[in-house]
Amino acid sequence: MRFLWQILIFCFWLQPLSGQQYDLLIKDGRVIDPRNNVNEVIDIAISSGLIEKIAPEIAAEEAKLVVDATHLLVTPGLIDIHTHVFVGEKENTFAGGFSSVSPDDFSFKAGITTVVDAGTSGWRSFPEFKKKVIDRSQTRVLAFLNISGAGMIGAPEEENLDDMEVAPTVARIKEYPEIIVGTKIGHYRGNNWEPFDLAQAAGAEANVPMILECHLPELPLEQVLNKMRAGDIFTHTYGAVNDRAWLLKKGLVRPEVWEARRKGVYFDVGHGGGSFHYSLAVPALEQGFFPDSFGTDLHRFSMNAGMKDMLNVMSKFLNLGMPLEMIVERATWVPAKMIKRPDLGHISPGAVADVAVFSIQEGNFGFVDSGGFMMSGEKKLQAELTVRNGKIVWDLNGLAAKDFLKTSPH
Repeated sequence: MRFLWQILIFCFWLQPLSGQQYDLLIKDGRVIDPRNNVNEVIDIAISSGLIEKIAPEIAAEEAKLVVDATHLLVTPGLIDIHTHVFVGEKENTFAGGFSSVSPDDFSFKAGITTVVDAGTSGWRSFPEFKKKVIDRSQTRVLAFLNISGAGMIGAPEEENLDDMEVAPTVARIKEYPEIIVGTKIGHYRGNNWEPFDLAQAAGAEANVPMILECHLPELPLEQVLNKMRAGDIFTHTYGAVNDRAWLLKKGLVRPEVWEARRKGVYFDVGHGGGSFHYSLAVPALEQGFFPDSFGTDLHRFSMNAGMKDMLNVMSKFLNLGMPLEMIVERATWVPAKMIKRPDLGHISPGAVADVAVFSIQEGNFGFVDSGGFMMSGEKKLQAELTVRNGKIVWDLNGLAAKDFLKTSPH
């Protein structure tokens, strides 16, 4: 009889737990989800790695873990569309080399849940990249495939026209359509259109966009923009080519740039170590020319320079007057569309639970461009919590942790 009572008491204490249908509940945060036109204080419930429910009020008792996001900003996990993360042991190179960086070391602490590698690998080196980095990373790693078969191994090999082939590039994209999102041409210094045409042809055949990096400096920029297709991506938007400020002419955004945007060409920041200048960004933004995405061009030489991380880049634009809602849109839903991944970049029931929680710090901050010039600002974005696939992977100030003083018997 006593044993039966013990069972009944045990079952009684289990009853409240049976109501805990959610793994994680993020409560009372200001949610900005541009894809779903959400900009309000609302609760988000997560279960089994997916967004389970979004509602103005979800009871805390229904979740195993509750995060209080009061006075904080909640967004879809950020997408960094321009990185170099094919890290390895090779010296002085990006493809399988020490010039690239490990994605998990930099993504989550900036609220990033997806990075896109900007053509560090080509069709020949991609299997190594997948095995050594993509498959081992918690961060979702997608990739543009370099038209150079070996990828970014440096000149002159990287500029070898004999190693630029459409058929094997397309075959590799079709082999891994869930990972490879486009083609890439860049770091070519000749006056030959062939690399551009091959990368674009491979993208067209595989139905993916092409990203153009470093702007083919020996070719006329207006012709480059004219040849780009709707959906193609121009990165290093606020940089210079051979010391030429390609974006502006006599202080005005060039007509061919506006025409390319009307045609459907996307423009990515691509900050990097040397490709973001206030002398170009400030007048461009004053004329309403905002970027479509905040690709960082993350690599070993940019992360400790003016770029720092994606939030630093976004904070620069916030202080330059770009609306917060537009910044969130172009850090989440727009890049998802650019890489044709509509499953990403939003907080919808049934979507993968990639979520970021930010504070907006207020004070006196300095933001440095690639030329060593500083502009001060009063606001700075800081990642407080990052959720990837329903799991907390970054918690700066212990929002999801137990309070030691409240739980310790000492």
